Amino acid sequence: MSIADPNRVILTGENPFIRLSAKDGAANSTDASFWRILFSPAGPGHVLYLKSELTGDRWRVYTDNLAMARWLQETVQGMLNAELADLSISAVDAAFSRSGDVRDAWQERLVTREEEITCTWFRLGDPLLIHNRPGDVAGRRYGVCTALIPALGARLARNGVEARGQPWPREREGRPFSTCALAFSESWTEAR
Repeated sequence: MSIADPNRVILTGENPFIRLSAKDGAANSTDASFWRILFSPAGPGHVLYLKSELTGDRWRVYTDNLAMARWLQETVQGMLNAELADLSISAVDAAFSRSGDVRDAWQERLVTREEEITCTWFRLGDPLLIHNRPGDVAGRRYGVCTALIPALGARLARNGVEARGQPWPREREGRPFSTCALAFSESWTEAR
């Protein structure tokens, strides 16, 4: 019996996310999907897809590799959120850095000519490992293997102004989870 996944690996990296809302179960007031890609057909790089009251409730794309950001929109990110399959969303060139320790708190920071955005995750929980293959989840043509670290605390700030809302506790696979999480060691696959 082979222990290798038979599917084609299309990307490896990280995909921490922040989903904030004013009330539990309400629509997200902030939706942020951050990617640090180590391997993809369009090369490595970083991208933040952000929609918030801080962006006028419109999607913004910040990246240091436009080809990779667009490829991600055409594939995995566009599958995860259909609004982001729109390649006409303008993209801004940004420089990225990170700091922290997953035992305590984690921060991703980006700087453009006019903006500084920080995404911070804290009150981190126990990781869980998720693995599904392409087609295992209805409507998902891609599979993923990822270590998810729930964050009961998270905030996002743009030019020093903090986004409204908060994370909310959830349960996933019978374990404590959150609307915000660090997704590390993430590899996405597609059927051969």
